[in-house]
Amino acid sequence: MYVLKPEIKHDPARRWALPDRIFYGYGACHILAGVFLERYPDSGYWAVWLKPWEAFHGNHVFVTNGEIAFDHHGYSALDRLVAHHEQGWTCRFTDWRADILDVDFSLLETAELNRRQMRGPGQYFGDVISRTHQYLNRIDHDRQKEKVMTLMR
Repeated sequence: MYVLKPEIKHDPARRWALPDRIFYGYGACHILAGVFLERYPDSGYWAVWLKPWEAFHGNHVFVTNGEIAFDHHGYSALDRLVAHHEQGWTCRFTDWRADILDVDFSLLETAELNRRQMRGPGQYFGDVISRTHQYLNRIDHDRQKEKVMTLMR
């Protein structure tokens, strides 16, 4: 879990300049999930939204097949990813809670995202879709999934 300084959070150019894992881990996770699903439509994965209760911050969107999850960290066991995110926020806010929801809206449609206080693809400093494809190209998906499956056995 990453927490950005306000001067970075509110500066589109500085946010864009962040390393990919931080960029996708803080504010563009929904874009990563949306591009993943668009790129791998027959993967058996769907998007999940950890939506904090109203008084809290800490949204997170990722994809899962029900056992394995994928986000800016790469692939991991679904329960470990959720626990990691919850632990990160409850360390800061002991009463932090979130609902775990299947995403029922487009993760690449600006109007849908803005209704949920998320940025659409055209609202980033650069071409976020191309950046996300480049990021996904650098990952050895099969090797990472196999490693997670081995650890889960």
